[in-house]
Amino acid sequence: MRPSWDEYFMEIAEVVKKRSTCVRRQVGAIIVKDKQILTTGYNGAPKNLEHCQNIGCKREQMNVPSGERHELCRALHAEQNAIIQAAYNGVSIKGATLYVTTRPCVLCAKMCINAGITKIVYSGDYPDEMSTQLLNEANVKMVKFESGKNSTV
Repeated sequence: MRPSWDEYFMEIAEVVKKRSTCVRRQVGAIIVKDKQILTTGYNGAPKNLEHCQNIGCKREQMNVPSGERHELCRALHAEQNAIIQAAYNGVSIKGATLYVTTRPCVLCAKMCINAGITKIVYSGDYPDEMSTQLLNEANVKMVKFESGKNSTV
């Protein structure tokens, strides 16, 4: 059976997350506009830096709970990498939809708001209620993806 647009894009985000080098959580993201993929991103260290899977995770070593102390992480989040890829290549993402395998953290939520993303479709939860509050306040539509149940595109 042919997948809905949401199923199609979320399945691609799941493939993208396989490139992640994070030892704690693998996340994939794609930015879509007019049913066209503009950029992709996964979480991992910046270009030309050692990956956490090679040198270890500082947050893990310090027993930092999920959703806290983002500044200690050497990796960029999947959403950040997708937004940066758009800027790097001169691609406007204003009015686009972000498909991501985990609900964005507050840092990524703020980036999405300022980048002009108008809708976020996510599958996994993340312990950061402030992100949801900011996205709601900015009128960014949030859709919890459930395979076979929703098609928003």
